[in-house]
Amino acid sequence: MTERPHILPPPPGGGAIKREGERGAAFFDLDRTLIAGSSSFQFGRVAYKAGMLSRRDLARDAYENLKFRLQGSTDASTDLVRERVGKMLEGAKVRDLQRLSGPVLAGVLPRLYPRMLELAYEHQDAGRPIFICTAAAQEMAELLAIVLTFDGAVGSVAEVVDGVYTGREGGPFNYREGKAQALRELAEREAIDLAASYAYSDSESDLPMLRLVGHPVAVNPDKELARVAREEEWEIMRFERLGRKLRVLGAAAAVAGGAAAARVAVR
Repeated sequence: MTERPHILPPPPGGGAIKREGERGAAFFDLDRTLIAGSSSFQFGRVAYKAGMLSRRDLARDAYENLKFRLQGSTDASTDLVRERVGKMLEGAKVRDLQRLSGPVLAGVLPRLYPRMLELAYEHQDAGRPIFICTAAAQEMAELLAIVLTFDGAVGSVAEVVDGVYTGREGGPFNYREGKAQALRELAEREAIDLAASYAYSDSESDLPMLRLVGHPVAVNPDKELARVAREEEWEIMRFERLGRKLRVLGAAAAVAGGAAAARVAVR
């Protein structure tokens, strides 16, 4: 069952400490919020075909993606993906990764939640700029923002020296408080009134971001975010695409063990 947020028109007057020209915006997390599953896994599939990722690592990613779709993210799983992506990027040329954009989009776009995209455009039509805000790579976030005609994107930045990725981070990791800080900086640059803004996420890790805005919305929330959303009377949206069949598969995979489940997922 879906509880649809009530999209309000832009506020007619200013707030108590609102700068002239400020307006609300709408911020969207990416994985399990705008799309089903993990964008990093879709990148991994393409990287494997390009020879940048081993079959073993892809199998592990497939299993982690299944768990993510069923349960949401954890700090441990996020750190694991962060570490593996850094190792994979080390020594890669920026141009080579840019050439993977088409195949990556081919994997990500079919996984978009149509209702979330429709909701984003309703915000945009009401005068609110819309942004993707994700822990995923800035390149991925910007690419999707351009294709989907969002107004901008904020992601995690990887360090580049002379056109080559070093494997190190190029700035703060866009996760938990890091994402909230990135939002504050964006709001300052773009004259955005956070009290009049909306934020959408599936994960309790985004509570710092959700609490920054006047209209937080939980989308396909994990257990902890669902609890907080009920207690604080936030809007809740649910429209998971998995269905019972995938949930049964996930239970079977857990019994069989991570390695075996991953091998099945790769075939």
